[in-house]
Amino acid sequence: MQPIPVIEGTVDSVVESRTFLIKVYMWMSFGLFITAGISIAPILVLGESTYLNLLVENIYIFYGLLVFELLLVWGLSAMIHKIPSILGILIFLFYSFLNGITLSPIFIIYTGGSIFSTFAVCAMMFGGTSIIGYITKMDLSKFGAYLMMALFGLIGAMLVNLFLNSDKMSWIISFIGVIIFVGLTAYDTQKLKNMSGSIDSVSEEGRKASIMGALTLYLDFINLFLFLLRLLGKRK
Repeated sequence: MQPIPVIEGTVDSVVESRTFLIKVYMWMSFGLFITAGISIAPILVLGESTYLNLLVENIYIFYGLLVFELLLVWGLSAMIHKIPSILGILIFLFYSFLNGITLSPIFIIYTGGSIFSTFAVCAMMFGGTSIIGYITKMDLSKFGAYLMMALFGLIGAMLVNLFLNSDKMSWIISFIGVIIFVGLTAYDTQKLKNMSGSIDSVSEEGRKASIMGALTLYLDFINLFLFLLRLLGKRK
């Protein structure tokens, strides 16, 4: 029986693809670790009542941080090809830090147990969906435009509900949000897998691509977690 020939270029491509994806998930996990640690720190250090008073007294600074976070993501996405990869990494980590600060109020609104249980559910959903996106033979690129349109529609509905303050509409928005970000997780995973074979992970462009891939999956995870928390979280 003749041995199966191994094409060196194919092997190198597979190894390069796996190396790139490992870096993407490593940076994403590191960002989530920073966010989780920073988000719970104020409650542990200051206590709930003291931290609540601090938030109320500095509410405009808090809203300013939310706006700054959006600008940071948009700026990094627009400038990633013009800045060194190390700066892109530092911006991503700084964004993870800021996001931890702006997410910290969830520990005032929801019980700690429901936050951690929802995080576990989110991690399982994200991991399973990401695996499906990686192994599926179905071309998910055709769903990308529909998912983005649905996301913009969801943002519009959330803005409207700020004025309506409807609990029923909030539940519907959260349920649809979970579906959208489950879809985006699978779509983004497949997109990263498809581009990974043509990227040199140790090059400057490869490092930039890995940090942008990490940011994309990080945002998918955080948004999926927040929508799940609105559905599953137990309020105090």
